[in-house]
Amino acid sequence: MTNPFENAEGKFLVLMNDEEQYSLWPSFIEVPEGWRTVLEETDRQTCVDFIEKTWSDMRPKSLRDAMDAHA
Repeated sequence: MTNPFENAEGKFLVLMNDEEQYSLWPSFIEVPEGWRTVLEETDRQTCVDFIEKTWSDMRPKSLRDAMDAHA
């Protein structure tokens, strides 16, 4: 069986959690608790492009907030 996260022909979602971290997610798998859909079902490359464009700071939100508070 092929890894569903690597399936170039599959349909995917982009998820985000409360820490504003993103995940490429196969659309046929239930969205896990603590995550929400921020890009509806589309092809894998569109999701990857969205994540690369949108997720410019890899630090979790709580760390960004703490660092900003001490700046």
